[in-house]
Amino acid sequence: MSGHSKWHSIKHKKAKVDAQRGKIFTRLIKEITVAARMGGGDVEMNPRLRTAIVAAKSANMPAKNMDNAIKKGTGELPGVVYEEIVYEGYGPGGVALYINVMTDNKNRTVAEIRYLLSKHGGNLGESGCVAWIFEKKGLIRVNKQNYDEEELFMIALDAGAEDVQSDDEEFYDIYTEFENMESVKAEIEKNGVQIEEAVQTKIPQNTIKLDGKQAEQMIKLMEMLDDHDDIQDVNANFDIDDEVLAQLAG
Repeated sequence: MSGHSKWHSIKHKKAKVDAQRGKIFTRLIKEITVAARMGGGDVEMNPRLRTAIVAAKSANMPAKNMDNAIKKGTGELPGVVYEEIVYEGYGPGGVALYINVMTDNKNRTVAEIRYLLSKHGGNLGESGCVAWIFEKKGLIRVNKQNYDEEELFMIALDAGAEDVQSDDEEFYDIYTEFENMESVKAEIEKNGVQIEEAVQTKIPQNTIKLDGKQAEQMIKLMEMLDDHDDIQDVNANFDIDDEVLAQLAG
């Protein structure tokens, strides 16, 4: 789980910069649009849409943007139709990659992903080749500066969380069952805890330790995949020492 947590921390800090450029809005709008198309525009009746709206509000997206994205998803406004696809493959050292995509042109997107993987020591695999490595989980993040670890641990467990980890320098990571993330989040907030982020994610059951050239290639690959407009999320089962990771991602 450590490799996932370390990269997620870097991605979270990077997202703050992306938000300043409006880049993160593109991904959030796609997710809102697809969620509304698949489950309807009623936030109370559509858990996926509710989660997407929470993420959009955390990124300070204007309400009008969210409303328009919902209406495009339900067909009330014209808009691009996005296809939701998962690509699986391998990175340097045999690291498993589970890539969530939303695209209006899958032929273009798969060609670009294949190119990025091959350029950075990886390759695209068959459907199902690495999915078994990852387990669906909810991840709730709370700023360490605001709360005592023991107190937060008790609040989270009482709310139905599975585990609380403090490996990250800035945040406590609270893990939940995939389906229970929103209910756990609501219970935690009832105790006055301010939540920084809440996402549904995938956690690797094992990790591959990387160093040297492979570690450098892996970070470059993750950064390139994370910057791709059609890629919503990337999960990988790598682990890199903290100091090396900080240098490579700096």
